[in-house]
Amino acid sequence: MRIAVIGTGAIGGTVAALLHSAGHEVEVTARRAGLAAIRADGIRLDGAWGEHRARVAAAERLDGRPELAFICTKAQDAEAAITDNRNVLDGIPVVIVQNGLDGLDAAIRLLPGSNCVGALALYAAQHVEPGHVTVTAAGPTYLGAGSGEPAPTADRLAGILDAAMPARATRNFVGCQWSKLVINMVNAVPAATGLSVQQSIHDRELGRIVTASMRETVRIALAIGIRFGALQGLSHPLLRAFSVAPLRAGHALPAAMARRMGATPNLGSTQQSIRRGQLTEIDFLNGAVVVAAATIGRAAPVNAALVGAVHEVERTGAFLSTAELAETVLPLLRSA
Repeated sequence: MRIAVIGTGAIGGTVAALLHSAGHEVEVTARRAGLAAIRADGIRLDGAWGEHRARVAAAERLDGRPELAFICTKAQDAEAAITDNRNVLDGIPVVIVQNGLDGLDAAIRLLPGSNCVGALALYAAQHVEPGHVTVTAAGPTYLGAGSGEPAPTADRLAGILDAAMPARATRNFVGCQWSKLVINMVNAVPAATGLSVQQSIHDRELGRIVTASMRETVRIALAIGIRFGALQGLSHPLLRAFSVAPLRAGHALPAAMARRMGATPNLGSTQQSIRRGQLTEIDFLNGAVVVAAATIGRAAPVNAALVGAVHEVERTGAFLSTAELAETVLPLLRSA
């Protein structure tokens, strides 16, 4: 099958390499050093799903019309990437593999002739260097759209992907997006401090901040009427209980996530962007909580502070110390 993968960072590189390993004809888009590396040596994949060198066609824009496409860019780059390739994307099935809440809606708006499906990647991967991706923790990818049962298109596309890597269609995709957003709250503190996700969660002060940002996210979601989807051990009843638990008890949730990540230090996708000198997705992660809170006349002070901290690191290029971040955020925890 002719499959295009737009964006070849940690997630896109993994998708492209494994689809190629499964026997598909894969074309990818990349830029600058990434494009040069892939053209020269292909995509090197190693880690939890084994080793593979995927020698694939690569360009800044798609050269031909694929039968299926995966959009794997950062959230802030998705609209531009879809627009750049709209002439070959509109009319084919398109899978939007993205963090945040808005990617699928944007694709549906920009590609009215396509069957667009959202996807949530629950594995952890790191973009080690241009053309080299390591999977640090295996996990499934969930496909779907809307709040009901998965459409036949989601079932079919999940089957295609599942032949290359664990994937399944899911009901209540909107609720699953919010569950994934809760999971993604582990990204901001490592991005602000330069520590791994595991170090951040296990640190006494930083762990409280991670827990508070997650709890604030759950409370805002419940306030706007979200029913959380079952995802990576999370469920609606569990997250409802988490929303009223004291921080000390609630810390068990991020601590369990850290254990599932294993011993390999996980930098988180947001810190990986900073280390590559790129803008992060922070406005589509913690920032999405701030926006959602504003729609119902509420504030999300912990997440707003973390957005500001990550933007400060983007601006200066210098990570904050634990004490600096704690001084900014810990006073807000009384209202979290």
